[in-house]
Amino acid sequence: MFRWDDVKVLLALKRERTLGGAARRLEVDATTVGRRLGALESALGAQLFDRTPDGVVATAAAEELLGAAEAMELAAQKMEGDVAGLERGVEGLVRLSVPPGLSDLMIAPRVAELYRRHPKLLLELDARVAYVDLSRREADLALRGMRPEKGDLVSVRLTTATSIPFGCTTLREELGNVRDASTLPWITYGPELDHIPDAAWVLSVASPSSLVLRTSSFSSQVGAASAGVGVMLAPRELMSGVEALAPIRFTRREAGRLPPMPTGSLYLVAHRSMRQVPRVAAVWEFLCEIFQENR
Repeated sequence: MFRWDDVKVLLALKRERTLGGAARRLEVDATTVGRRLGALESALGAQLFDRTPDGVVATAAAEELLGAAEAMELAAQKMEGDVAGLERGVEGLVRLSVPPGLSDLMIAPRVAELYRRHPKLLLELDARVAYVDLSRREADLALRGMRPEKGDLVSVRLTTATSIPFGCTTLREELGNVRDASTLPWITYGPELDHIPDAAWVLSVASPSSLVLRTSSFSSQVGAASAGVGVMLAPRELMSGVEALAPIRFTRREAGRLPPMPTGSLYLVAHRSMRQVPRVAAVWEFLCEIFQENR
């Protein structure tokens, strides 16, 4: 028999493929991961991972154990959810995965209000452009651009928003009614995020020489656009509170030639077992209120 902590090491190494990555996932150091892996392999009498210069590779023995390990993980998660459901008061940690722009402009500025309602609550904002697995409890809540189709998840659509070009008020007055969008000084996401609809739209319109800044930081885009560096594309509702920026105007002819502006929906998602846990439910309701106000 081996412990659940041993199973977590097996799963973390399989998913991360390095000792360091597994250590970060488990919130321990790499030495601890290596020691626990060695103890597990000794207990089983089998080598679970081959060590290589690039990380670790699962052996056939590890692959055989994977199904049982994942079943144990699901059972542990269900137990955690059942215990969490026994809570009565709104207190403790809630981990929210949220796109950076929303975190910066809509969520973070309202956290004080949330804490006034629930002083014992602690919100952890994960504002990376990354996917988190709610089924594996990598977060309690997530704001996503697509409704989930798999997993025991519940969701609600918070809003549907259209992105448009914004620039600082001084630049907008200098430009007047723009005749050729391809010549605007464009600010957009870095190459690793070219697949994002807003970035794809800008790249379809801008000439290569008109790109003045590429950054995966939404806050940097807002800061640069506010300082007059160039024009950025962003959801109209999201930018309503940024006084330094205003929508760029186009001539009627140019507006008719532009491709349709990107439009997307935003969904609030939680694992079904966590949805009614008091601390999670409180943040869920608060987020729904925020987006209701901005409709």
